Amino acid sequence: MIPASTFRGQRVALFGLGGSGLATAKSLVAGGAELTAWDDNPAQVEAASKAGIPVGDLRDMDWASVGTLVLAPGVPLTHPKPHWTVDLATSHGVEIIGDIEIFVRERRAQAPGSRFIAITGTNGKSTTTALIAHLISHSGRDAQLGGNIGTAVLTLAPPAAERVHVVECSSYQIDLAPSLDPSAGLLLNLTPDHLDRHGSMQHYADVKTRLVARSDVAIVGVDDEWCRAIAEKLESRAFKVIRISKDHVLEEGLFAQGSMIRQGKAGMLHDLADLAGIATLRGAHNAQNAAAAIAACQAVGLNEEEIRNGLAAFPGLKHRMQPVARRGRVVFVNDSKATNAEAAAPALQSFEPIYWIAGGLPKEGGIAALERFFPRIAKAYLIGEAAAGFAATIGAHAPFEISGTLDNAVASAARDAAGDAAGMPAVLLSPACASFDQYRNFEVRGDAYVSLVSGLDDIEMLVDIENTGEHHG
Repeated sequence: MIPASTFRGQRVALFGLGGSGLATAKSLVAGGAELTAWDDNPAQVEAASKAGIPVGDLRDMDWASVGTLVLAPGVPLTHPKPHWTVDLATSHGVEIIGDIEIFVRERRAQAPGSRFIAITGTNGKSTTTALIAHLISHSGRDAQLGGNIGTAVLTLAPPAAERVHVVECSSYQIDLAPSLDPSAGLLLNLTPDHLDRHGSMQHYADVKTRLVARSDVAIVGVDDEWCRAIAEKLESRAFKVIRISKDHVLEEGLFAQGSMIRQGKAGMLHDLADLAGIATLRGAHNAQNAAAAIAACQAVGLNEEEIRNGLAAFPGLKHRMQPVARRGRVVFVNDSKATNAEAAAPALQSFEPIYWIAGGLPKEGGIAALERFFPRIAKAYLIGEAAAGFAATIGAHAPFEISGTLDNAVASAARDAAGDAAGMPAVLLSPACASFDQYRNFEVRGDAYVSLVSGLDDIEMLVDIENTGEHHG
């Protein structure tokens, strides 16, 4: 745990007592803050109280005495409208921050020279975060992995000269971290997402930009217009910018060319790593993730041999294009983390023929953007609230059935794939939807898929079904 010592003796209000919120409350108590915590869910308030957290309805507080309001990342700051605690804090001139900001202040106080890598982007950030932490750990260094990837940042070991903190940051967390200042900040890409929480694409992009705008080194993907503009703006202000791309040759920066990650520098091209044969880094999207991870690791002192050795040993990220089982020629793939169409595209591009399980709580735009991949789909199995809408989109291009639930979809897809004599059929869960209509989060959905697959006859599991894993937007 990282005790929030920079808040010692200060009056702090905290709202949101889920996983990261409870961890933050414990950190504040350990650091000596005068804390009052609350949540709209009575069960979470009771659990926090039993854990020794001082609780009380924040409506009853003397806000004139409060110095800071700490919000859990899932609590609305601006859109669709500010949470009632935000209104109270704003009306009394109280600063509003989150757990990442507390970490930033502790790092500044305890080990200001320690290395801190922060990663954001619409898609690919969890794989990139996990890959960076793996490369650092594989080299024998102390990598602390946390943030939006599922481990609350304040539960990690404290900042220290010998440690590297590798932290995935959602837009919600960045919005609550005004002094975020990593050694290396990564912005991978930007596509429309979470606009209900940010109001517009411009505001969403502005929030994401904050992560790289105060970084010692800004590593920016330049394969979309938003990020290209951000890279140019930062460079015009004399920031150190390293561009990455999966689509373009870069005279300056890291880029993918086939399976090779290459670096353009001073008019010369240099081969850094070959991803051929690394199954966990399959697909063009993973080439971008690898390029970003390599740039970050170079920034904190890893050499090329350490990076290449680490890449070859990368075990992959759970719920992201994760091969979980085989039955004959059929591979079963868990891509539950693909919660929008853009995130589902890499898996659809990487397998053929595909028996595609898709659906859930639909995101804006549905799956129309995936039409170029529909010829690769042998059949679609549609679940959740999105089923009817997805059927209308895919119906003219590929066979489908309305399966309704995941168990029905797995059974049907496994049966149909077993009879396919072409290529290497893949039963692919890549929902292109949020999970919340049927599952608490995408991890629970992915674990349910793995469990259902494990119950099929003659199945060879490639993962440990006992080792199954909270994550927000």
